[in-house]
Amino acid sequence: MYISRLPLNTARRDAARLLASPYRMHAAVENAFPPGATRDCDEGRILWRVDSYGQHGGTWLYIVSPDRPDFSHIAEQCGWPSAAPGETKDYSPVLDALEPGQVWRFRLKANPARKVATDKGRRDNPAVVGKIQGHVTVAQQLEWLEARSARNGFELANEPDGSCSVVVSQRHAEKFRRNDSQVTIDTAVFDGALIVNDPQLIRRALCHGMGRAKGFGCGLLTIMPVG
Repeated sequence: MYISRLPLNTARRDAARLLASPYRMHAAVENAFPPGATRDCDEGRILWRVDSYGQHGGTWLYIVSPDRPDFSHIAEQCGWPSAAPGETKDYSPVLDALEPGQVWRFRLKANPARKVATDKGRRDNPAVVGKIQGHVTVAQQLEWLEARSARNGFELANEPDGSCSVVVSQRHAEKFRRNDSQVTIDTAVFDGALIVNDPQLIRRALCHGMGRAKGFGCGLLTIMPVG
């Protein structure tokens, strides 16, 4: 597995066009790999996420993938063509270093959602039963993450005062066109610290993603050392 990143020049029109549509960004990411490249396998799948760190931190496209990407076309249209077209590293040192009890900082952009089992609306609407609905409040989104932490090999760490370290730093209802229909995805960006319980399960989460809408920039969990 590889982990890659590419800075995006948000002043360029093509960059703004891609950033406005997860559907277009998905196509750009797919085109970073030749037709015969591995998209999904036992080791992992292609995952991507766009992170924005403000005016001085910049905007970055992150990709985790079984094969090494070629960012040339994205850099020419949306980056700085005269600079190096991103960077790619072997992900193995991070994946192999995971051990129970370790604490890591993490970021996850996800599509917290549920399949409706019972209509709980103020007005009866049986049509919603069986549909996928996004969680839109911070409390719902944090509950969604906590419910999935154990099955993905980790638990959410607490601050010294006992409060949960995790915050929902961004929330959006992302709307974009896909063919002839409009798609809406409720997304949340989680930042905080986690404790590794099962290295094998968290490796799978890091390489296969968490939750729905992985093709549209959700599901990529990344970690970094504390401190």
